[in-house]
Amino acid sequence: MKITSKGQVTIPQSVREQAGLHPHSEVEFEVRPGGEVIIRPVKKPASSVRAAFAQVRGSANAAQFKGMGTDEFMAFLRG
Repeated sequence: MKITSKGQVTIPQSVREQAGLHPHSEVEFEVRPGGEVIIRPVKKPASSVRAAFAQVRGSANAAQFKGMGTDEFMAFLRG
């Protein structure tokens, strides 16, 4: 595998699949002593909306949401 004149390299599909890299994934590099380069996916923190959804996922019948209207529920999710 060669690096292009622009410093680009294609990661083989089998490697991408094993590493869980998908189109538009962000990666980070670590250069170790001796020149070894490690590439790993960047784990992004969940957005506040995603965190709110994760908190209530599967709990539509939970006591804290009983009697709550759609607008109130959406306001809760949006913070």
